Amino acid sequence: MKKQALVLQMEGITKIFPGIRALDDVRLDLRRGEIHALIGENGAGKSTLIKVFTGIHQPDAGLIRLNGEEVEMTDPLAARRRGIAAIHQHLATYPDLSVAENIFIGNEQTLSGLPAISWRKTREMAKALLASLGSDIDPMAEMGTLSVAQQQIVEIAQALSQNAQVLIMDEPTAALSLRESEELYSIAKGLRAKGTSIILISHRLEDIYSLADRVTVLRDGHYIGTWDIGETNTEMLVKHMVGRTIDQFYPKKEAPVGEPILKVDGLSRTGFFEEVSFTLHAGEILGLTGLVGAGRTEVVEVLSGVTRPDKGHIYILGEEKAITSPHEALRQGVSLLPEDRQKQGLLLPWSVQDNITLPRLDRHKKRGLLSPGSEAKTGKEYIDMLNIKVRSGQDIAESLSGGNQQKVVISKLLTCGSRIIIMDEPTKGVDVGSKAAIYQIMCDLAAKGFGILLVSSEMPEILNLSDRALVMREGRISAVFTREEMAPEKLLKAAMPLDKSRKGSAEYA
Repeated sequence: MKKQALVLQMEGITKIFPGIRALDDVRLDLRRGEIHALIGENGAGKSTLIKVFTGIHQPDAGLIRLNGEEVEMTDPLAARRRGIAAIHQHLATYPDLSVAENIFIGNEQTLSGLPAISWRKTREMAKALLASLGSDIDPMAEMGTLSVAQQQIVEIAQALSQNAQVLIMDEPTAALSLRESEELYSIAKGLRAKGTSIILISHRLEDIYSLADRVTVLRDGHYIGTWDIGETNTEMLVKHMVGRTIDQFYPKKEAPVGEPILKVDGLSRTGFFEEVSFTLHAGEILGLTGLVGAGRTEVVEVLSGVTRPDKGHIYILGEEKAITSPHEALRQGVSLLPEDRQKQGLLLPWSVQDNITLPRLDRHKKRGLLSPGSEAKTGKEYIDMLNIKVRSGQDIAESLSGGNQQKVVISKLLTCGSRIIIMDEPTKGVDVGSKAAIYQIMCDLAAKGFGILLVSSEMPEILNLSDRALVMREGRISAVFTREEMAPEKLLKAAMPLDKSRKGSAEYA
């Protein structure tokens, strides 16, 4: 890449909060027309550095230069006036307003010489901005009716309406499918070609290698290094981020495979999947993968009692069971780690301790009343067991990082005493360090005789953790592979639609 002029220089940035040095002499620079990736584990300092840059936090030491001029970002409005815009992982949109209103909110287009909004001008300019991004989103559509990917495009259009010279993209593909991610990649590359500078924050290394020109790694609030993307590889970046090599990333243990603990025979749900059959053994990690819409989620919903099948049989430890509700699934020893931990797995305003003990409150009763001491003991036991990073069990679940929230959900499953654990996208939206920790937990559970059904859209997880892998295609099991037989091309081939005319629309989840 030809070196361009520096748009941004952050040098010696230090930020101290009570009891913690969040940033210690950190630096970052950004060239004009560059996509610069900023990566690191949760807690590495990425968010704090960005909040310093955007005026949310004031640094305790260090300086910021924009286009060679030293500046102070006294508040977010000051950053916005200097051409700094951020698209956060959790979108800050107004769902009841139109797309055009969202784009120009705070920057309303007025009638010439009058203190009144020109709605015609607003619509036309919004349409032009969206068109410049290759989008045909209706400017008059209600924001809440759009997909996450479309809402991100609207936020990018909003940034362009403010003549942003630096755009911060925080986990932009976390909630997107492969096709939507590729569309976003195309937009980001187009902005780069027009001279916009982008800071990309992502846990997904595929994002980094698809987009970034350079990459900076932070670890524990310290600057580790900056490299041209061509000078790096996955092993190197993982080692710099987490302080260990990638061969320690997938800690697969050879666990003795025991008796069948779950058998599914001819399970069907009309319109979603049919004739699904497989067996899960004690001590086994059984992978389940496939394309979007292949039926994986629907199978999981039946096994966990969320929905009911139209036909078929479920056997647990050799006995046929009717799983009619999530409560019945738990009673039969089947626990689900849901894909959306925040909406389906946790009570976010509750404490970590209360979340962990919730599934089995009956174990913490004395004379008909809950025993705080018993709950605290159990909470501490699982916090220590899974190394959940909290100050105490009274910390609120919402305050934890994604990886630690996921560990709390796993703790809830373990308190139920289930031997069959379904993990649906267990590492979605967590950093590489937390992924490694969750993989370790998964392998340790298998070694203790638990049966784990791993439902994942990440092929490396299936390849490196599964003892066997099931592939679903169009509502059916299309292939079963042993660990020795598994290969990326085999999994993908088994997942692709049989009708070649549909191949172009298929996307690996």
